[in-house]
Amino acid sequence: MKSLELLAPARNADIGIAAIDCGADAVYIAGPSFGARKDAGNPVSEIARLCAYAHKFGCRIFVTFNILLRDGEMEEVHRQMLAAQEAGADAFIIRDPRVGLWEDIRIPLHASTQCSIRSVERAQLFARAGCSRLILERELPLSTVREIAAAVPCEIECFVHGALCVCYSGQCTMSEVLTDGSRSGDRGECIQACRNLYDLVTEDGRVLMRNKALLSLKDLNLSARLADLIAAGVTSFKIEGRLKNASFVRNTVREYSLLLDKLIAEHNRPHPGVPSTAPDTALLRRASFGRVDGGFTPDLSKTFNRGFTELYLDGKRGKWASMDAPKSMGEEIGAVVSVRPVAQGMEITVGPRALDLHNGDGFAFVSDGEIIGFRGDVCQGNKIVCKPVAGLKPGVTLWRNISTVFEKSLDANPCRRFVGVGLNVAASGSSLSVDAASEDGRQASVSVSDCETARDSERAASLISGQLSKHVDHYCFALASIDSDGGFPHLSAAALNGLRRELAAELDSQPVRAIPLTTGSAPVIAPETLQTGRLPGELMRSKYCIKFELGLCPVHQGSKQTGSLFLVNNSRRFPLLFDCASCEMAVLEPVSQK
Repeated sequence: MKSLELLAPARNADIGIAAIDCGADAVYIAGPSFGARKDAGNPVSEIARLCAYAHKFGCRIFVTFNILLRDGEMEEVHRQMLAAQEAGADAFIIRDPRVGLWEDIRIPLHASTQCSIRSVERAQLFARAGCSRLILERELPLSTVREIAAAVPCEIECFVHGALCVCYSGQCTMSEVLTDGSRSGDRGECIQACRNLYDLVTEDGRVLMRNKALLSLKDLNLSARLADLIAAGVTSFKIEGRLKNASFVRNTVREYSLLLDKLIAEHNRPHPGVPSTAPDTALLRRASFGRVDGGFTPDLSKTFNRGFTELYLDGKRGKWASMDAPKSMGEEIGAVVSVRPVAQGMEITVGPRALDLHNGDGFAFVSDGEIIGFRGDVCQGNKIVCKPVAGLKPGVTLWRNISTVFEKSLDANPCRRFVGVGLNVAASGSSLSVDAASEDGRQASVSVSDCETARDSERAASLISGQLSKHVDHYCFALASIDSDGGFPHLSAAALNGLRRELAAELDSQPVRAIPLTTGSAPVIAPETLQTGRLPGELMRSKYCIKFELGLCPVHQGSKQTGSLFLVNNSRRFPLLFDCASCEMAVLEPVSQK
């Protein structure tokens, strides 16, 4: 049987708990420091709280130590890893393989996407370094994912949703250059230079594009491609977003959890004519336990996104950039038809399309390369009344980036997660025994004897069934069978509730039978595992290509040669290198402005 894991981000323990409630099988979170997100650190006590909650469902907590470490930091990193391990962490996400040499670090090591694993050879390096899981580069085609999965004994993890760095992971030094070394992307202080506005100019100063976010990519969305990733050997599906808010995490986790459940149900359904020994017929299961009850209807368009792309999954280039909207725009509402002044400010008419706008919705549009947002005070039909907004005029495309109804639905309909427990009840007039089995295989039993026999057996059986088939904390008890040999004992509702609580306590006393994680081999550290392949003078290297995006590619689009091209921002002039042999683009160190 093959286990599939939905891996969710968490800025803090509360968001991690919300992700688990919405169906995540695992959560990744930073400890106090060294987690590649300066603003998402957490004390070890919070890691312990999250682990305790996650382990009720067999969920895993992965703690990030995914930066290249300096020699003077190794002792503190070691101390923090030991503390997180003691707090219950299930694995560490690392970039620096030297941490694998510490023998007292006993939990698995996962090679971060910052390790820039995009070839079989590099995957094998980190497998030899003792990593039990490889988190692959986002820009890989399915064919390469399949090759890597077949070449290493490691679990394979891939990003399926969220923001995209324009460059290969772990290879960007643009933040350091623009801040004169004070802020490093590798150290969790990225200034997101790829979301800045640039001019694209030729060597002779001709401006081809002005004031555009030329390095900003849309967000990844592989919700329609999970089956393809499973077939390629992926077992962990990762959502980006350790700096995202709770509504983004809850919405995204719920959507992908439902999709995985649907895929598993379809895959495990018997298919007539297909031999049970066929390679793709191994049964699938989720990597944790529990059923999510209630909750909201997820909608990926209603939380943070810059538009969506599947990037290079099919080995083909497409329109990947979000040049006009480097921040979240949400869902497109339509073009502004008219704007007129009213007593409350201004009235905007949008159309023509069916709209579901509500008072308090947030809207955005692009004006001269800048994203401008505003709140709709009164929204009715296709009309929005708001305070005056500069730059808003007919013809502008309007987007809704905050849906008040959806946000209220998230808050009003929280998901709850329960572990299923089946009950087998046996009665013999004056006694009752109850055997319980949780979905992860734990067992418990309680019994009572020397009771008065109930006069009405049917009513007694109904009461027993009804009172035992309820929830206790995170357990959902359900009657599997009820048998009687000589009637049923007379028991009050309170007594039956007490039996149910006893069963829950006995189950709690046993650890969840979690599905085992893969463990790595003894590490053999090679110096080249620390290198990412970025060439001297390169600030970043990317599969994304501005020439292709603008229809200027001489190889794929038959365009004429443009000569040298530069990105210009605030007097800085960055040369672009187009490596057509590798079909890659690099941004080089800035040169003096001519």
